Amino acid sequence: MRVFVAGGAGVLGRRLVPQLVARGHEVTATTTSVAKLDLVEQLGAEAVVMDGLDAVSVGEAVAQARPDVIVHQMTAISGKPDIKHFDRWFATTNRLRTEGSDHLLAAAQATGVSHFVAQSYAAWNGIRQGGGASTAGSRGSHRATGFHLCPMGRPSRG
Repeated sequence: MRVFVAGGAGVLGRRLVPQLVARGHEVTATTTSVAKLDLVEQLGAEAVVMDGLDAVSVGEAVAQARPDVIVHQMTAISGKPDIKHFDRWFATTNRLRTEGSDHLLAAAQATGVSHFVAQSYAAWNGIRQGGGASTAGSRGSHRATGFHLCPMGRPSRG
C-alpha cells in the first residue's frame, strides 16, 4: 500500500514511518524543513517538503505521491512546552489539525484517495474531587481536538 504520512519527520511520524516501511508499505513522508529530508530518507521513506497550512503545497505533495491512504501526523510540537501559555504554544498545532486537515482532505478528494487517518489529542484540566474525572461544572477547562477515522468526506470532529 502507498502511504502518505503528513508530518513524517515529527515526534510521532518518526516512530510510525519505520513501522510502516517494515510492514512493506511504500511510504512518502513530509517535513517542513529541507534540513530534515535526510532524516526522513533514513527512516525508509521518500521525503517531501510540504507546508501543511498551504493548500497548494499539500495538493502538490499528495498528487505527486499518489497514495492509497493519507495519515495525518502534523503538529508544531517542538521544544519545551509553555504550559503557562498553552493556547499560544499549541496554536499552530491546532491550525494544522483544522486547516491542515481540510487541505489534506481536499487533496485526497482531488486525487481519489479513499482512506484518511488522523491523530487526536484531548486534555481535561480541573479540580478532581471524588472520582477520577472533572466535570463541566468544575473550575477547570475542557478541550478536545482531533479527528476520528471516517470514510472520505468530511471528518467528524470531536
